[in-house]
Amino acid sequence: MPRPDLFARLAAAQAQRARDGLLRRLRTVESVAGPRIVVNGKSLIDFGSNDYLGLAQHPALRAALSRAVDRWGVGAGAAHLLGGHRDEHTALEEKLALWTGRESALLFSTGYMANLGVTGTLLRDGDVCVQDKLNHASLIDAARLSGAELVRYRHADVDSARQQLCTRPDAAAVLATDAVFSMDGDLAPLRELVVLCKRERATLMIDDAHGIGVLGPDGAGSVGEAGLAQDDAPVLMATLGKALGVAGAFVAGSAALIDGLIQFARPFVYTTAMPPALAAAASAAVDIARNDRERRDHLHRLIAQFRGGAAQRGIALLPSSTPIQPVPVGDSATALAIAQRLENAGFYLPAIRPPSVPASAARLRVSLSAAHAEDDIERLLAALAAALAAEPR
Repeated sequence: MPRPDLFARLAAAQAQRARDGLLRRLRTVESVAGPRIVVNGKSLIDFGSNDYLGLAQHPALRAALSRAVDRWGVGAGAAHLLGGHRDEHTALEEKLALWTGRESALLFSTGYMANLGVTGTLLRDGDVCVQDKLNHASLIDAARLSGAELVRYRHADVDSARQQLCTRPDAAAVLATDAVFSMDGDLAPLRELVVLCKRERATLMIDDAHGIGVLGPDGAGSVGEAGLAQDDAPVLMATLGKALGVAGAFVAGSAALIDGLIQFARPFVYTTAMPPALAAAASAAVDIARNDRERRDHLHRLIAQFRGGAAQRGIALLPSSTPIQPVPVGDSATALAIAQRLENAGFYLPAIRPPSVPASAARLRVSLSAAHAEDDIERLLAALAAALAAEPR
């Protein structure tokens, strides 16, 4: 039998995805001004961005980045352990640890790399990683690559998580969960998971990519919102490219955890350090996220306005108290058609289709930002109601 042609196999898979209405295409954003973007020469109000606090273009971040570029140039030039680590990195790590109530923190280039690094360091063959069914792909891939057994529990179901843990009572175990689920916008039952992990002697790992900056009394995220200390949630990962408006990620926890990651986390050891200018911009973003409560309060008022307006217009939403507000529509063709109607009306709101969500669970993922105004929300609600009403029944 001849050896399979890999490119022919790839082309066949892509053709099948096209037949299923699931083909994805890159679209270039030509300019950005606050919540407005230009795509294909057309000005649209952007409801697809994760820039929840509207910090990506903030003058303080621009200024911090510019000063650091003047001092350090553009790139770090080496891995952290080989001369790429600058005082901008150290200052940001210390600030992130203090903000999240942890002893120490370590920067990674992306959230994907952070999750790979933590899981690959803590787990090995014979261990078990228990995960929520709706966890981000990076957590799932990280568990698979670690060599541990990956088992998954029903979404946000603590009893299901307990049953999965109890199937391997003698194995070293990590229970990993998103804090805010990226496609549904709902919250993990963190307090209950803490109790479970302590009882079962499992290590709780929280991915707070979509909670940091948005939740908690000073924006420190879901762990702050839930009142969790370091001993409750020993491993915390969060990203810098969503509410904080920059790029990169960090892991926070005990000094022993961070020291271990410096030694054994391959995605940290074997990659070039984050540009110091980005670390400087992220540090400025943390200051704003911590201290500008009005920005966070405005965002939560917009969330309440959107949910209230949707209820008045009979627009079905998934339960969510976060900036992620999913509008379920069912099949992918319907989601694409509604997204196109919204774009024709001046709104950028991409359709979310499998495999990002389960089959028959396509949706519009409305992403709200402090950069939006109340009028933006009202206009979106009116356009969304019209776009949904135009769909054949």
